[in-house]
Amino acid sequence: MKKIKILLGTAVLGIAGFFMVAADHIDAPAVSGGSSDITDFYAFQAQDTDNVVFVANVQGLLSPTATGSAMFDENVLVEFNIDTTGDNVEDLVIQAVPRDGKMYFFGPVAPSQTGLNSTIQTAATQTVVDITAYGSSPEITTNGGIKAFAGPRDDPFFMDFARYGEIIGGTATSFNSPGTDTFAGTNVMSIVIEVPKALVGGSGTVNTWVESKSK
Repeated sequence: MKKIKILLGTAVLGIAGFFMVAADHIDAPAVSGGSSDITDFYAFQAQDTDNVVFVANVQGLLSPTATGSAMFDENVLVEFNIDTTGDNVEDLVIQAVPRDGKMYFFGPVAPSQTGLNSTIQTAATQTVVDITAYGSSPEITTNGGIKAFAGPRDDPFFMDFARYGEIIGGTATSFNSPGTDTFAGTNVMSIVIEVPKALVGGSGTVNTWVESKSK
C-alpha cells in the first residue's frame, strides 16, 4: 500500500485514565487534502473507566456544503496501532475499512505483519456500523463490549492560525483570550472505536499511533 500518513502519541492505560491528542491538518504533501489525510488522533479513557476510546479524523476542513456528499474512501485503510512492550512496534492493531455505507472494524488483534505494509485481519473480531449520514443522529454499534461509530462530525480541534503566524513572525507575544477558531464551521470524517482495556493491555503504559494507508 502507498501514500501512508502517521500520527504518533503515547497513552497511559490505568486506573487514573489518560488523554492523548495529536493533530495535523492538511500539511503532509503526499496526502494533503485527500481522502487519506488524518487531521486528528485521540486516545482517552471512556466514560466506562474499564474501556479506552480511539478516534481518528480524516478529510479535514470540510465545509457544511461539502460534508453532505463526503464519503470515506473504500481504498483507504485506517489502522490504530498499539505497542504494549515499549519497543515502538505494534503488538495489536484495530483496522477500519469502509464498504458500501458501512465501516468494518477488525481487532484488536496481533497483526500478521508490522511496519508500513498491512494485511486486513479478516479473521479477527469484527464490528460493523452503518456510516452516519450528515445531519443524522449517530449510528452506534455494540459488539461484545466494543462500541463503534463512523461519520461526519464537527472539527474538534481549536487553533488560531492567524495569531500563531503573528507570534512566529514576532509581531505578537501571546494568544488572545478568547482567540479566533480557524476551524470553526468546518467538519471532519470521524472513525471512533471504544474497546475494553483488557483487550489492549489492561493497565500500564502503551504507545499508540494511527496510520492511513491507501492503495
